[in-house]
Amino acid sequence: MEEIKKFDRHIFICINQRAGTDRASCGEAHGMELVAAFKKRLNDLKLPIKIRAQKAGCLDVCDYGPTLVIYPEGVFYVGVQLSDVDELIESHIVNNQPLERLRLPSSKY
Repeated sequence: MEEIKKFDRHIFICINQRAGTDRASCGEAHGMELVAAFKKRLNDLKLPIKIRAQKAGCLDVCDYGPTLVIYPEGVFYVGVQLSDVDELIESHIVNNQPLERLRLPSSKY
């Protein structure tokens, strides 16, 4: 039986786009660009861990702006901009320290 590839860290980036509503939606606010930026930066860094960044459907906190979650910790980040990608990777992935300024308070989920 073939071994299933496992990851040390997994980044899910919301690209959901809502139709027919005034509610915010991550996908309309550069969701796919965030996916591409995370993939490129992680590839450039060639970190010694298995990590994957990928698009995800709704993470149910779109009202807080572009959202992503990093597992296995389950830390949600909101209001994420393209300019935050390097800092998020450096803080959370490289140094194992959640980036508090973008972190969704646990009381919100």
